[in-house]
Amino acid sequence: MKRAFVTMSALALAASTLTAITFTVSTVPAFGDHCDPAEQSQAQAQRQQTQDQQGQDQNQQDQNQQGQDQQGQDQQNQDQQGQDQQGQDQQNQDPAAQDPAAQDLPPAGGAVNQASPADPAEAPSPETPESPEATPTQAAEDEPANESLSRRRPTQPSRTPTQAPPSATPTPTPTPSATPGHDEGEEAECADLGPFAEDFVDIRQVQRNVQTVRTQRAGSSGTFTSRCGRNENRHNNPDNFIVAPGVSNGAHHLHDYVGNLSTDGFSTDQSLAAAGTTCAAGDRSTYFWPVLRDRTTDANVDDADGNVGTVLTARQVSLQFRGNPVSKVTTMPRFIRIITGDAKAATNGGANGRAQWSCTGFTNRVTTKYPLCPRGSQLLRILDFPSCWDGQNTDSANHRTHVLFPDARGACPSGTKAIPQLRMTLTYTTPRTASFAVDAFPEQLHNPVTDHADFANVMSNQLMRTAVDCINRGRRC
Repeated sequence: MKRAFVTMSALALAASTLTAITFTVSTVPAFGDHCDPAEQSQAQAQRQQTQDQQGQDQNQQDQNQQGQDQQGQDQQNQDQQGQDQQGQDQQNQDPAAQDPAAQDLPPAGGAVNQASPADPAEAPSPETPESPEATPTQAAEDEPANESLSRRRPTQPSRTPTQAPPSATPTPTPTPSATPGHDEGEEAECADLGPFAEDFVDIRQVQRNVQTVRTQRAGSSGTFTSRCGRNENRHNNPDNFIVAPGVSNGAHHLHDYVGNLSTDGFSTDQSLAAAGTTCAAGDRSTYFWPVLRDRTTDANVDDADGNVGTVLTARQVSLQFRGNPVSKVTTMPRFIRIITGDAKAATNGGANGRAQWSCTGFTNRVTTKYPLCPRGSQLLRILDFPSCWDGQNTDSANHRTHVLFPDARGACPSGTKAIPQLRMTLTYTTPRTASFAVDAFPEQLHNPVTDHADFANVMSNQLMRTAVDCINRGRRC
C-alpha cells in the first residue's frame, strides 16, 4: 500500500511539471516590412501556423496526461479491490460474521461498518482526481481576441472591419523575443496603420477609362507650364495655411512644396508676395501635396500620426495650366486659393474625392487605388484642379464654392467663367510591391482616395496674362 501512494505522488508531480512549461516564440518582424500588406499577410499566416503547432503540442500533452491519469486510476482501483478482498477474507474467518444473530449486534464503539486503519499509509489517498480539462470551445471563448491581427478601418459600407477568429484549440500565450525597439504593441500599431492589400491594383488589370473631350472651335487648346523643380531643396512641413491658417501641424501629414520658398501654416498674401521661389519666370505661386513614402524602411517610426517610411522625392513634377474645350479662359486673380481632392475622403465619402493614379505607358487608364506598375513603368499621381471661377472671390468658407469643376462636356456652370485649369502630374519610382503610401490624417489609414493638392496663385499680373494668351492661342508655353 505504501508503494501505491508513492506511485500516485510521482504521477501528480509529473503532471504539475508538464503544466508549468512555457513557450517562447519570436513573432516580431522588421517594423517597416510589417507595414507592407503582403508582409502582414505572411506574418499572419506564420502566426496562425505557430498557433496551430502549439495547439497540436498541447493536445498531445493533454492525451499523455489523460493516459497517466488513467493509469493512476487503474492502480487505485486495483489497490481498492485488494483491500476489499482482504476484508472479505477476514469476514469469512470471523465467526460472528457467519452467525445471523450476531450480524444484528453493533461492534464495540457503536459504529456500523466504520474502518479505523492503524497506519495512515493504508488509508485511501487524500488526493482527488484533477478536474477535467476545459473543452476546446470553452477555452476559445475565454481567450481574448488577438488584437494584433485586427485591421481597423474607417466606417464605410464598402470597407468593414475584419478580425481573425480566435483559435479553436487552446494554446499557450507566446512570449515575444526581446528585440530592442520592437514589441507586439508596435506590430499591432503598424498593422493598423494601413494601407491594406485591397488598396492596391495591378495597372494592367484596370480597364481603359480615360476619355478625352474634343476642343470645339470656341474653345482654348493651348497650355502654359510653370517649371518649379521637384522639391530638391526639401521644403516640407505638415502645415496648410489654406484650410488651417495659423496652425502648426494643421495637416497631420507632411507636404512637399515647390514654388514659393516661405510657405507654411502662417503664410499670408503679403509674406508670399515678398518671398523667393523655385519657379522660372518669377512665379511666386505655391504648389503643394502630401508626400509619398516607401514603407519598406524603418523610417519615421515614432511619428504620432502614423506616417511611417522614407519620403520619396518625385522624379518629375509637371505643373501645367490648360484651356477649356468649349470657351476661352480668363485670367485668374492674384492670391486666389484653390484645392482639389479631399484629404478625408475615406470617411467623408467620395463627393469631393479627385484621386487619379496611373503608370507611365498606361495613361489611358486611371484608378483610385495605388497602382502596381510593371517593370520599366513609373507611378503617376494626376491631380486636376477646378477651373470655373465665380468672378468675385479668391477663397470661400469651404475653399470650394468659389471655384467649381466643369461638367463632362467641359462647360462651366452658369454664373462662372473658365480660368486656366491646373494639372499636377507627379512621377515616382516606387517599390514593385504593395509597400508605399501617401501621407494622410491618422483616421484615413493611408487610403489612396485621400490624395489631394493645394495651390495659391502668386504670379504677377503680367505673367498671368502671358499664360492666358498662350492657352487661348493654342500655343505650348
